[in-house]
Amino acid sequence: MAKEMMKEIGNKSREFYEFVLPPIDMQLEEDKLTILIDIPGFEKKDIKLSLDENILSIQACKPVSEEENHKMICKQRPNIIDKKIRLPVEIKEDENTVGSAKYNQGVLTITIPVQKQGRDIKIE
Repeated sequence: MAKEMMKEIGNKSREFYEFVLPPIDMQLEEDKLTILIDIPGFEKKDIKLSLDENILSIQACKPVSEEENHKMICKQRPNIIDKKIRLPVEIKEDENTVGSAKYNQGVLTITIPVQKQGRDIKIE
């Protein structure tokens, strides 16, 4: 009974983390937005990104083997990430300008060109 209870707690924890994760940092520079997303445990091939206007969609799914489930005592790390993020800037829409994404050691780094936000006013 304790084993089943621990398994159920692990399942609920994983569902919670799938809902709130991944943790995200955003940094705005002159003409680009850099987004860092922690998604350890996923393969690069299992991560899909899309950008629609200023909505970034992140989807990741890792395959689960049946053999692994029988030996698992507690499983809290997410198997699925499906997150949509409203970006706080206007994205540059130019066919010659595209963003880039790199996945290294569980961290996804996305760089997106942005529209220049206004102009500086010189004070005299």
